[in-house]
Amino acid sequence: MSNEAFGQTTNVSVSKVNATDSGNCVKVDSTTLENCQNTPVDLNPITTGVVAKIPVVLAELTLQVNVSSYIKLPESAIEVKDIKKKLKIVQCRLLQNTNVLFIKGFIRKNIDYSTRDCSNYDGVCGDLRHCTVDVPFECTTAVDFNGTEPAELVFNTSYQFEYFNRDDLPGDFPEKEKLLSGDLSEFNQITTEYLNELPYCEVINTRIVEFDEFLNRRPIYEPAPFEEREFKKIEENMVIFITLKVLQKRQVQIGSV
Repeated sequence: MSNEAFGQTTNVSVSKVNATDSGNCVKVDSTTLENCQNTPVDLNPITTGVVAKIPVVLAELTLQVNVSSYIKLPESAIEVKDIKKKLKIVQCRLLQNTNVLFIKGFIRKNIDYSTRDCSNYDGVCGDLRHCTVDVPFECTTAVDFNGTEPAELVFNTSYQFEYFNRDDLPGDFPEKEKLLSGDLSEFNQITTEYLNELPYCEVINTRIVEFDEFLNRRPIYEPAPFEEREFKKIEENMVIFITLKVLQKRQVQIGSV
């Protein structure tokens, strides 16, 4: 997966419809009720001990992912106004019979930036644009099972069995002798398949610390304030902290045994 990705959303202009033009507008009538009455219903719980199949916490951990990336904007920008970020996990897989967790995902970044349409020595005017990009990352980490150890894997089995067979021998053998062996005219097998519960993850919170630097800022070769520069490429370094739980559905005794 490439670390350079960019996209541009087409601006859509929306004209305001005259409120008196009922053919092009919807009409909504709504009434807010001050109070809604309710009546409690008696619960019917299980009062004896039960065995429940519920998610059990295997581990809870905070992992750190360090990411360096380059973003190339589709046009020259004067400055970045804001960057909104959301972390997306696409893989969180515990490799069973080990304690290795594989993590894969991306940071969805929406970059708001300003462009230059015209300028003079007094200032710069332009548009506010935005670009949404996905910055991928992946890593592995060793898990300390500070909750419950994962359930032991149960492996599929396959057993072949055969029956004793007593058969006649050809004429070269004494007449009273017989061929004593397994029956080669059949194939018998018992196969058992076990479906294990796969551990899975839940993200609790994320924190992203980033440093973005604009590369190759060049002067504006037209009248413009002396400190203004244009750029298209951004180098970013991010430290991502992800707190998550690793869980597995297990049968748990609740109540008296």
